[in-house]
Amino acid sequence: MKLTLNAWANGQPIPANFAFGQIPDEGHFELAQNINPAINWDGAPTGTKSFAVICHDPDVPSSGKDVNKEGKTVPADLPRVDFYHWVLVNIAADTHEIAEGADSAGVTPKGKAAGVQGHGTTGINSYTDWFAGDADMGGNYGGYDGPCPPWNDSIMHHYHFTVYALDVEALNLEGAFTGADALAAMKGHVLDQASHMGTYTMNPNL
Repeated sequence: MKLTLNAWANGQPIPANFAFGQIPDEGHFELAQNINPAINWDGAPTGTKSFAVICHDPDVPSSGKDVNKEGKTVPADLPRVDFYHWVLVNIAADTHEIAEGADSAGVTPKGKAAGVQGHGTTGINSYTDWFAGDADMGGNYGGYDGPCPPWNDSIMHHYHFTVYALDVEALNLEGAFTGADALAAMKGHVLDQASHMGTYTMNPNL
Protein backbone atom coordinates (compact mmCIF):
# COMPACT_ATOMS: atom_id res chain seq x y z
CA MET A 1 0.00 0.00 0.00
CA LYS A 2 1.28 3.49 -0.85
CA LEU A 3 0.27 6.93 0.44
CA THR A 4 1.09 9.88 -1.82
CA LEU A 5 1.19 13.45 -0.53
CA ASN A 6 2.67 15.75 -3.15
CA ALA A 7 2.65 19.03 -1.18
CA TRP A 8 6.05 18.19 0.34
CA ALA A 9 8.56 15.36 0.07
CA ASN A 10 8.49 12.71 2.77
CA GLY A 11 10.44 13.96 5.78
CA GLN A 12 10.67 17.55 4.55
CA PRO A 13 9.14 20.78 5.96
CA ILE A 14 5.39 21.29 5.66
CA PRO A 15 4.45 24.51 3.82
CA ALA A 16 2.78 27.06 6.09
CA ASN A 17 -0.50 27.07 4.16
CA PHE A 18 -1.20 23.61 5.58
CA ALA A 19 -0.56 24.82 9.15
CA PHE A 20 -2.79 26.34 11.83
CA GLY A 21 -0.14 28.84 12.88
CA GLN A 22 2.91 30.39 11.24
CA ILE A 23 5.88 32.59 12.12
CA PRO A 24 4.90 36.26 11.57
CA ASP A 25 7.08 39.14 10.46
CA GLU A 26 6.86 40.47 14.02
CA GLY A 27 6.05 38.64 17.22
CA HIS A 28 5.69 34.93 17.77
CA PHE A 29 2.45 33.78 16.12
CA GLU A 30 -0.15 34.43 13.48
CA LEU A 31 -2.89 32.27 12.04
CA ALA A 32 -2.07 30.39 8.83
CA GLN A 33 -4.40 29.20 6.05
CA ASN A 34 -5.01 25.82 7.75
CA ILE A 35 -5.81 23.93 4.53
CA ASN A 36 -5.73 20.14 4.59
CA PRO A 37 -3.27 18.75 2.04
CA ALA A 38 -4.44 16.51 -0.78
CA ILE A 39 -3.66 12.87 -0.11
CA ASN A 40 -4.22 9.78 -2.21
CA TRP A 41 -3.43 6.13 -1.81
CA ASP A 42 -3.40 2.90 -3.79
CA GLY A 43 -2.40 -0.73 -3.49
CA ALA A 44 -4.92 -1.62 -0.79
CA PRO A 45 -5.05 -5.35 -0.05
CA THR A 46 -7.89 -7.65 -1.07
CA GLY A 47 -10.64 -7.58 1.53
CA THR A 48 -10.39 -3.87 2.25
CA LYS A 49 -13.85 -2.57 3.18
CA SER A 50 -13.00 0.95 4.36
CA PHE A 51 -10.14 3.33 5.08
CA ALA A 52 -9.16 5.65 7.92
CA VAL A 53 -6.76 8.58 8.00
CA ILE A 54 -4.94 9.78 11.10
CA CYS A 55 -2.43 12.64 11.38
CA HIS A 56 -0.54 12.93 14.64
CA ASP A 57 2.43 14.75 16.11
CA PRO A 58 4.31 12.66 18.71
CA ASP A 59 6.50 15.58 19.81
CA VAL A 60 4.06 17.66 21.88
CA PRO A 61 5.27 18.71 25.35
CA SER A 62 3.78 16.64 28.15
CA SER A 63 3.74 19.75 30.35
CA GLY A 64 2.55 23.20 29.36
CA LYS A 65 4.51 24.93 32.13
CA ASP A 66 6.98 26.63 29.78
CA VAL A 67 4.96 26.54 26.54
CA ASN A 68 4.86 29.89 24.72
CA LYS A 69 6.26 31.76 27.73
CA GLU A 70 8.58 34.73 27.25
CA GLY A 71 12.08 34.02 28.52
CA LYS A 72 11.43 30.27 28.65
CA THR A 73 12.37 27.39 26.36
CA VAL A 74 10.63 24.02 26.21
CA PRO A 75 13.54 21.63 26.89
CA ALA A 76 14.38 18.88 24.43
CA ASP A 77 14.45 16.24 27.16
CA LEU A 78 10.88 16.92 28.32
CA PRO A 79 8.72 13.80 27.78
CA ARG A 80 6.51 14.12 24.71
CA VAL A 81 2.95 12.99 23.95
CA ASP A 82 0.74 12.50 20.88
CA PHE A 83 -1.36 15.35 19.50
CA TYR A 84 -3.94 14.39 16.85
CA HIS A 85 -4.46 16.79 13.96
CA TRP A 86 -6.79 14.73 11.76
CA VAL A 87 -9.13 11.88 12.67
CA LEU A 88 -11.13 10.51 9.73
CA VAL A 89 -12.76 7.08 9.58
CA ASN A 90 -15.39 5.16 7.60
CA ILE A 91 -13.94 6.24 4.24
CA ALA A 92 -15.61 4.14 1.54
CA ALA A 93 -13.53 1.36 0.01
CA ASP A 94 -13.83 2.91 -3.47
CA THR A 95 -12.40 6.23 -2.26
CA HIS A 96 -8.67 6.71 -2.81
CA GLU A 97 -8.10 10.40 -2.21
CA ILE A 98 -9.04 13.40 -0.11
CA ALA A 99 -8.83 16.65 -2.06
CA GLU A 100 -6.91 19.68 -0.84
CA GLY A 101 -9.23 21.84 1.25
CA ALA A 102 -11.99 19.20 1.43
CA ASP A 103 -11.73 18.84 5.21
CA SER A 104 -10.41 22.28 6.16
CA ALA A 105 -10.11 25.55 4.28
CA GLY A 106 -9.21 27.89 7.14
CA VAL A 107 -9.13 28.33 10.90
CA THR A 108 -12.61 28.03 12.44
CA PRO A 109 -12.81 29.54 15.95
CA LYS A 110 -14.55 27.11 18.32
CA GLY A 111 -13.95 24.32 15.78
CA LYS A 112 -15.70 22.59 12.91
CA ALA A 113 -18.47 20.09 13.58
CA ALA A 114 -17.36 16.47 13.68
CA GLY A 115 -19.48 13.75 12.07
CA VAL A 116 -20.44 12.36 8.68
CA GLN A 117 -18.86 14.20 5.76
CA GLY A 118 -18.87 13.46 2.04
CA HIS A 119 -15.51 11.70 2.36
CA GLY A 120 -15.98 9.84 5.66
CA THR A 121 -16.70 10.50 9.33
CA THR A 122 -14.54 12.97 11.24
CA GLY A 123 -13.71 12.73 14.91
CA ILE A 124 -12.32 15.55 17.02
CA ASN A 125 -8.67 16.53 17.02
CA SER A 126 -6.52 17.56 19.98
CA TYR A 127 -7.16 21.30 19.58
CA THR A 128 -10.37 20.43 21.43
CA ASP A 129 -8.31 19.86 24.58
CA TRP A 130 -5.82 22.64 23.86
CA PHE A 131 -8.52 25.33 23.67
CA ALA A 132 -10.74 23.94 26.43
CA GLY A 133 -11.89 26.81 28.63
CA ASP A 134 -10.87 29.50 26.12
CA ALA A 135 -13.83 31.87 25.67
CA ASP A 136 -12.90 32.76 22.10
CA MET A 137 -11.60 29.43 20.79
CA GLY A 138 -13.01 26.68 23.02
CA GLY A 139 -15.12 23.96 21.38
CA ASN A 140 -14.96 20.62 19.59
CA TYR A 141 -12.51 20.71 16.70
CA GLY A 142 -13.63 18.23 14.05
CA GLY A 143 -11.68 17.25 10.97
CA TYR A 144 -8.26 18.64 10.02
CA ASP A 145 -6.43 21.41 11.84
CA GLY A 146 -2.77 21.76 10.97
CA PRO A 147 0.52 22.25 12.82
CA CYS A 148 1.06 24.94 15.43
CA PRO A 149 3.85 23.78 17.77
CA PRO A 150 5.07 26.05 20.60
CA TRP A 151 7.12 28.98 19.32
CA ASN A 152 9.66 28.38 22.07
CA ASP A 153 10.07 24.63 21.62
CA SER A 154 13.68 23.51 21.28
CA ILE A 155 12.86 20.57 18.96
CA MET A 156 11.42 20.16 15.50
CA HIS A 157 7.97 18.54 15.39
CA HIS A 158 7.14 15.61 13.10
CA TYR A 159 3.68 15.10 11.58
CA HIS A 160 2.75 11.60 10.50
CA PHE A 161 -0.11 11.21 8.01
CA THR A 162 -1.21 7.55 7.99
CA VAL A 163 -3.89 5.80 5.96
CA TYR A 164 -5.22 2.47 7.21
CA ALA A 165 -6.95 -0.22 5.13
CA LEU A 166 -9.58 -1.92 7.30
CA ASP A 167 -11.55 -5.15 7.04
CA VAL A 168 -14.81 -3.52 8.25
CA GLU A 169 -17.12 -1.13 6.40
CA ALA A 170 -17.52 1.11 9.44
CA LEU A 171 -16.07 1.49 12.90
CA ASN A 172 -18.49 1.73 15.81
CA LEU A 173 -17.68 5.36 16.54
CA GLU A 174 -19.90 8.42 16.77
CA GLY A 175 -20.01 11.80 18.41
CA ALA A 176 -16.84 13.42 19.75
CA PHE A 177 -14.49 10.46 19.32
CA THR A 178 -10.75 11.09 19.48
CA GLY A 179 -7.70 9.81 17.67
CA ALA A 180 -7.03 7.41 20.53
CA ASP A 181 -10.63 6.17 20.29
CA ALA A 182 -10.25 5.58 16.53
CA LEU A 183 -6.98 3.67 16.93
CA ALA A 184 -8.53 1.50 19.64
CA ALA A 185 -11.53 0.74 17.44
CA MET A 186 -9.23 -0.21 14.53
CA LYS A 187 -7.29 -2.72 16.59
CA GLY A 188 -7.51 -6.15 14.97
CA HIS A 189 -9.01 -4.72 11.76
CA VAL A 190 -5.97 -3.19 10.02
CA LEU A 191 -5.02 -5.04 6.83
CA ASP A 192 -2.30 -2.60 5.80
CA GLN A 193 -1.16 0.98 6.35
CA ALA A 194 1.09 3.60 4.77
CA SER A 195 2.50 6.88 6.06
CA HIS A 196 4.01 10.17 4.93
CA MET A 197 5.79 12.52 7.34
CA GLY A 198 6.49 16.24 7.38
CA THR A 199 8.24 18.57 9.81
CA TYR A 200 7.19 21.96 11.18
CA THR A 201 8.37 24.52 13.70
CA MET A 202 7.26 27.94 14.97
CA ASN A 203 10.71 28.59 16.43
CA PRO A 204 12.70 30.89 14.08
CA ASN A 205 15.93 29.53 15.54
CA LEU A 206 15.17 26.09 14.14
